[in-house]
Amino acid sequence: MTQVVTFQELNCENGNKIAVATLNSPRSLNALSGEMIDLLYPKLKLWQTQNDIVAVFLQGEGEKAFCAGGDIVHMYNDMMEHTGDFSPGIEEYFTKEYQLDYLIHTFSKPFIVWGNGIVMGGGLGLMVGGSHRVVTESSRIAMPEISIGLYPDVGGSYFLNRMPNNCGLFLGLTGASINAADAKYCHLADHFVANTYKEAFIELLTQLDWQESIALNHGMLSDLLSGFEQDSANLLPESKLTEHKTLIEQITSFDSLKDIVSKILAVECEDKWFSRAQSSLKHGSALSASLAYQQLQFGKSLSLADCFRMELNLSVKSGQFGEFVEGVRALLIDKDNNPKWHFDSVDVVDKKVVNWFFESKWSQSKHPLVHLDT
Repeated sequence: MTQVVTFQELNCENGNKIAVATLNSPRSLNALSGEMIDLLYPKLKLWQTQNDIVAVFLQGEGEKAFCAGGDIVHMYNDMMEHTGDFSPGIEEYFTKEYQLDYLIHTFSKPFIVWGNGIVMGGGLGLMVGGSHRVVTESSRIAMPEISIGLYPDVGGSYFLNRMPNNCGLFLGLTGASINAADAKYCHLADHFVANTYKEAFIELLTQLDWQESIALNHGMLSDLLSGFEQDSANLLPESKLTEHKTLIEQITSFDSLKDIVSKILAVECEDKWFSRAQSSLKHGSALSASLAYQQLQFGKSLSLADCFRMELNLSVKSGQFGEFVEGVRALLIDKDNNPKWHFDSVDVVDKKVVNWFFESKWSQSKHPLVHLDT
């Protein structure tokens, strides 16, 4: 059996070590399985306490993807076993996933994520918390949950709210795919480096004069990446978010979701990227759009830990309600691309249903993620 995550500890010239974790399921585009999470979490916890580990490097095996998202086919099978009911498997998966994401966000040492190729959904949840997030010429990043009847989770309530010019709301509603330049613009990435430099970069990591001071180590690492970034500058693609930033801010600045959706769909634009975003919104789940809009309203005032706690509730309810399972069926199981959504448009989404999603399944003291920030 091939290990779905592989681990290495590379010796540095000054006696320290660089820890390398590789998502090792390239045939599934490194989809984040429960088994991967069960391997990653304890190893990262150990590396955080291991004095000779000075930095962590997380990557995906193969050239196509860092991580294309969560293992939603497995989730689909679990939901089908509990049709219309609460699924313990869904709760367990998302609880473990969000614990892992939170650990990366709060990791006490430099944490490098090499976001080459596809980085979507759960993959972005792994990447966005890194201290040094690298994108390449092939990076393709998205939170496409509206197409499967879910909502932008894995901390989206937190990081989408911190993007400029309402980009977070636009990306959450449309599931639009963005490139490396876009990722830097909207604070999902820190450095653009050509993928061919990866091995050279790792080699130089082992040659740095690592210190006991974590702050100094962060600075050295940033300087090293900046050098590679200068050498890669000619490969940086054009940013679609920057090109359309004024338009995006205009059409997302209304006070109701109904108005925002109608404005996005009404734009006449020949840009294929923008047209695809409109199409995803038009054909996606109106309930998902309503949940995304509400989560971002609530998320503005929440800590990172509270965002994950809110999202776990939303995810467990999504596993129960039926929209999520129908979206996965249409896109990945039957592949008929004809989901039967509960609501035809955001205008007719039942507010009572949306409110139910945000009513916590647990008391504060019984929440599975109660210990996140302790």
